[in-house]
Amino acid sequence: MSSFAGVSVVTEGKHCTTSDVSVGMDSGYHLLVVKDYSSTLQVIPNGELISSSAFMVGGHRWRIYYSPNGCDLSSADFVSVYISLCGDDDEAEEVAEAKFEFSFVDQVEYQKPMHIRATETRSFSSKGHVHGYSQFVKRDALERSAHLKDDCFTIRCDIMVCKDQNTGDAVGTLSDVHQHFDHLLQNKVGADVTFEVNGEMFAAHRCVLAARSKVFMAQLFGPMAENNTSSVIHIKEMDAKVFAALLRFIYTDSFPEMGKDNNMEEEGGQDEEEEEEVKDVMWLQDLFVAADRYDLQRLKFLCEEHLAEDVSVSSVASTLALAEQHYCHGLKEACLKFIQVQSPPCLEKVMATDGWELIISTYPSISKEIIAKVASSQKNKRKH
Repeated sequence: MSSFAGVSVVTEGKHCTTSDVSVGMDSGYHLLVVKDYSSTLQVIPNGELISSSAFMVGGHRWRIYYSPNGCDLSSADFVSVYISLCGDDDEAEEVAEAKFEFSFVDQVEYQKPMHIRATETRSFSSKGHVHGYSQFVKRDALERSAHLKDDCFTIRCDIMVCKDQNTGDAVGTLSDVHQHFDHLLQNKVGADVTFEVNGEMFAAHRCVLAARSKVFMAQLFGPMAENNTSSVIHIKEMDAKVFAALLRFIYTDSFPEMGKDNNMEEEGGQDEEEEEEVKDVMWLQDLFVAADRYDLQRLKFLCEEHLAEDVSVSSVASTLALAEQHYCHGLKEACLKFIQVQSPPCLEKVMATDGWELIISTYPSISKEIIAKVASSQKNKRKH
């Protein structure tokens, strides 16, 4: 169980005060409350970060860094967040191995021990080795979301300190069951079912699939199993990479991240980044459909959250159609809010996408909702 390790509050654009609650256990979480968010945008330029004071988790002191305008030029449209291990300049270097995750305070799925344990273990040093996300969330996505309320939002940072490899002193007994199941998937020992997806073969274990998915349970052990006399089960209308990601989630319960960096590394050119973003969104949409198809509600929820955060002019129409098709009210509202605040030129780009054609032909009622939203937005602008 993760313990509360205090709170840091950013006020007046750049001042950060920290109330520390020392946590001697191996895992704990610290809250970063950003008040007057719009002020931080004006006061803190791209490339600069606000630092919290030190707080204690697992016998180590930590510090959170927050940049409202991104830590570098490649993340200028994003909010950046990082974590570092603290130490005094005149002290010997302090090191630690830890897992961590940043999330908004209401994103409970990312705060579960199982999810945090599935993240990569990072090496921290009091002399450097800062880790985090240069592109934690797009600013426009944050400003459209329910996370930002009354110009304020709260980020939670969960930390799990791992066993000291040198002394053998343990600060916790972190479960590694997800690693064992991932290894089972990779080495195929005991696999008793094979799937063929677009020419690629995947070996798996019936009992694992059935335990995680009611659909697989029916397909492999229920009445549907009688129809599967072939030694290979053919999966239609799904990309092989998507099925591979689906299997990995089933075995590890961890979301297969795409496009979310953990280091301050240089990115490619703008065109290359935009192309990668389009691929990531398409992959997310396909994974969302696969999660719904196999009744993996947690994976579906995580895909929905990522799609809501990554919505853009090029993808909003196709994502909106997807939300309507799969009865996802929250994702639908996020798309409608995005469209509502777009300029006329951007709306023209939205209407030029294939996704818009799908909305007009298949879900004409949505176009009426969009018109009402845009009209309401224009009316409010005229009032101001």
